[in-house]
Amino acid sequence: MRNESRASDPERGPRRPTAVRRGRRKVTPNANQPAKTGPRPQSERVIVDASNVAHSTEKNSARLANVQLVRDRLTEDGLTPILVADAALRHQIDDPDGYEVLVKAGEIQQAPAGTDADYFILTFARELDASVLSNDRFKDRIAHFPEVRNRIIRYMIVAGEVVLERRTKRRGR
Repeated sequence: MRNESRASDPERGPRRPTAVRRGRRKVTPNANQPAKTGPRPQSERVIVDASNVAHSTEKNSARLANVQLVRDRLTEDGLTPILVADAALRHQIDDPDGYEVLVKAGEIQQAPAGTDADYFILTFARELDASVLSNDRFKDRIAHFPEVRNRIIRYMIVAGEVVLERRTKRRGR
C-alpha cells in the first residue's frame, strides 16, 4: 500500500520519497475533504495497543502524541485504526484532558478497570480478523492466540515519525 506508485493518480499527486522526513508535516492530508466517520469499506482494521504506543518513547510519562501519531500514520496508509487502552493509562498520560476527549469521542476504547487490556486487544483482532500494532510480545497470551504471530505490526517512533514493520513470517524460521 505505502510503497505503491502514485505517479498515475492525479488526485494524490506524485509520490514523495519514503526516506526519513525531516520536521513535521506542514499540510494536513485531505484537509479540504470532510472527515469520514466509521470504518472505511474494504479497509484493513488494525487494533492498536494504545498503552504500549503511549509508553514507547524514552520519556518517563506516557505520551498522547505517540498515540495520535500512530493513529494518523495508519489512517494515511488507508488502514482503520482501533485504539484500545487499559484503564490505568488515563492516570499515566501526559495530557489527561486530551485523552478524555478522545475516549468520550469514541476514538480510544478503554478496557474495563481491573481487566487485562491484552485480552481485549487479541480478542478484537481475532473477531475482526484484524492486525495488531504493538511491541508487546504477548507471551502470557500467545498459547490462546497463536495467530497473533502472523498479525503483529511492530513500530518505532523516531523524530515525530512512525516507522512500521510488517512481517509475513518470523525471522530465521
